[in-house]
Amino acid sequence: MFETMRARLTLWYTGVLALVLVIFAFATYAYLARAAGERTDQSLADTANSLISNFTAESNDEEQSGEDAATEVTRDFQFNDRQAIIFDESGNIVAASDPPTYARGNNPWPSTASLAQSMAVMLKSAAQSVRAFVTIQSQHGGIRAVAIPVRASPAKYTVVVARSLHDQNEELEQARRALFVTVPLALLVASLGGYFLARKSLAPVVAMGQRAGRIGAANLGERLPVPNERSELGRLALIFNDLLARLDLSFDQQRRFMADASHELRTPVAIVRGESEVALSQDVRSEEEYRESLAIVQDEGRRLSRIVEDLFMLARADAGQYQPDFTNFYLDETLGECARAVRSLAARHGVELKYEQKEDELLFRGDEGLIRRMILNLLDNAIKYTPAEGKICVELARDDAGYAIKITDSGKGIPLEAQPHIFERFYRADKARSRNGDTGGSGAGLGLSIAAWIATEHGGRITLYQSDQHGSTFVIHLPVEGMRDEG
Repeated sequence: MFETMRARLTLWYTGVLALVLVIFAFATYAYLARAAGERTDQSLADTANSLISNFTAESNDEEQSGEDAATEVTRDFQFNDRQAIIFDESGNIVAASDPPTYARGNNPWPSTASLAQSMAVMLKSAAQSVRAFVTIQSQHGGIRAVAIPVRASPAKYTVVVARSLHDQNEELEQARRALFVTVPLALLVASLGGYFLARKSLAPVVAMGQRAGRIGAANLGERLPVPNERSELGRLALIFNDLLARLDLSFDQQRRFMADASHELRTPVAIVRGESEVALSQDVRSEEEYRESLAIVQDEGRRLSRIVEDLFMLARADAGQYQPDFTNFYLDETLGECARAVRSLAARHGVELKYEQKEDELLFRGDEGLIRRMILNLLDNAIKYTPAEGKICVELARDDAGYAIKITDSGKGIPLEAQPHIFERFYRADKARSRNGDTGGSGAGLGLSIAAWIATEHGGRITLYQSDQHGSTFVIHLPVEGMRDEG
């Protein structure tokens, strides 16, 4: 029952509200009880002071003694809820008014002697101070009394006024009953209202959960409803929708990747099978025919191996499992070695390769093998798309931002509509391009994507600076220092 968020929110809300209401009820009752007690004490003190004034006036009359004056003022004391008693200095009763009339019957007022006996301690306290209060327990629900010492012609007396606490207790009992009724009722109404508000507030969450439950790999294009973008739930829905968009893009890329990989692998496999079947279809063939078939099988096997290696590298890179081996090396030397490695390939294509180096001993920290592969991939593409008698220029320079490797060819350029996609995996602007490169590119549309990943891994980037009918220029930007420490 309490496993749902609505129930837990309602329970917490009700618990906190119950604690607040209980504290409020206790505080309110304590305040009412204290205020009622203070009113009772003030009323007793006022009555006692009025009695003392009359007693003092009567005792100043030379014709009356102090005891006669006490008898006179107590006889005139007319209150139906209190009694006046005057004690002498020894604690003996000098005079007392009649007990309260309404207090007889089922709730009898205690006798004057019994009442005086209960006031013995109060009389001693009053003799040492200005006045003293005491509460006496009785069948009547308690009696509150005040004792005030007074001197009258020339003896010393103590005036006591006692009042029943029945009315005060009745008022407090009514207050308790009111609190016992209102607090649970308010708690019940508040808990029902809290449950309703929690249910209404969490309704968008329920709708989001139901919609999210229907979203799968087949319908990642669906999105969660966003009732209010400024609310917490609205921002959560936006974040979730953004996550779905990234997943949709990732799934789409994965599907395209699998389809393109299957297509690229199918072609060399089909060629290998075809050549082997042709070679085995005749019982007797010449050595030249066998060598020709084996050469084709070898070329396609080499191409197949490169595709598999590239796919494996990209898969490890996507999973974050590829750890480059960062070391210190001279970037100019590595670039020079790459230029010399492809010079013979460029010559076979009738392409002139020129390498320009403006500075020596350009120290760089990174994975030299990956940097070499990135450069060879770009050079391989430049050789493939540069016609005979064309030129390729490789430049290395250093500026404030880091190192810049510029590779310029005089090929036919990249179509404008293809330029935004050239770094995507398996993308080829020329679907019928040659597969005879042997510098490390797979010929499957993975060379530029791998080169871009290598640059990013080293904290740099590759940009297509310009491409038109006069040729293309790629620029590799690398930081002066690598992004990771060795080890």
